[in-house]
Amino acid sequence: MTKVHVDREFEQTVQWYPGHMVAAMRRIGDYMKLIDVVIEVVDARVPQIGANPMLDAIAGNRSRLLVLNREDLADPVQTSRWLAFFESKHRRALAVNGLEQSSVSKANYSLGQLARTARGMQRAIVVGLPNSGKSSVINGLLRRSAARTEDRAGVTRQLQWFRVGANLELMDTPGILVPKISSPDAQWKLALVGAVPRERYDPEDIAGRFHRWLVDTTNGRTRVPGLEAFARSRGFMRKGGEVDYHNAAQSYIKDFNEGKFGRITLERAPYDDAKTA
Repeated sequence: MTKVHVDREFEQTVQWYPGHMVAAMRRIGDYMKLIDVVIEVVDARVPQIGANPMLDAIAGNRSRLLVLNREDLADPVQTSRWLAFFESKHRRALAVNGLEQSSVSKANYSLGQLARTARGMQRAIVVGLPNSGKSSVINGLLRRSAARTEDRAGVTRQLQWFRVGANLELMDTPGILVPKISSPDAQWKLALVGAVPRERYDPEDIAGRFHRWLVDTTNGRTRVPGLEAFARSRGFMRKGGEVDYHNAAQSYIKDFNEGKFGRITLERAPYDDAKTA
C-alpha cells in the first residue's frame, strides 16, 4: 500500500528550550540596562511567530529595529504587506538578505540613524530565534566575518561584543525560543525554517505538514510536489521499490530553505492593518 503523507494525522509535538537558553535570557535581561538599541532579527518567512514576545517585557522603551532577514526566500508581496503592517503599528522595520552586503546596508543606515540620536557610545543588542540569521546580519553590519554562521540552530551560545564604529557596539546573543511553542502551526513552521534543531523533529512529519498547508492555502494550485512525488523524482528509493521517506524529507526541507520551491512566506500579513502592495 502506498504511504500517503498529505492526508496523515500529525500529532508530534515540536519543542526545544534547553538550559543555555534559560541562562542566556536571564543574562540578556541583566545586560539590558547597558543597552540603547534593540535589534531583533526575524526570518521574513515567519514575521510573527518568528519574533520573541518575551522581548517586549525586557526591552522597555528602548529604540528598536526589526530586521526581516532572508527576504530573498520570502514572498515579496507578503513582505511588503508585513512591512506596511509594522509601520501601521509604529514599529521601525526593514527587510534584508543578510548574505548580501548591499542589502544589509539598509540596516546599517537605520542603525546609524538610531545611534546618532544620542551622545557618546551607543550599545545595541542583537536578538532573535535560533537560525534567524543574526550572525549573518552582524557580519554584514561589520562588513567582515566576525560572528560564526552555520545553517543550523543553536550555534551561538555566548554573548559577544563587536565594535561597529567609533560610537557603536553590538552584542550578539544566542538564539532563544519561547519556553513553549503553543500552536501546532507555529511548531512545524519554526522547525521548517530551521529554528529547531533537526534532531528535535521528524522531517517526514514537517514536510507533510508543510505540503498539506500549501495545498490548502493555494486551493490545490501549488506546483510544489508532495514528499512521495519528490522522493521518486529524486531517486530516494530502497531495494524492492520502497520509498526512502526519511532521507527524502531531509532533502525536501533543505530545498525549501534554499528557495528551490520558490519564494514562500508561511504567515500572511493581517489585511485589516497592512496596506496592499
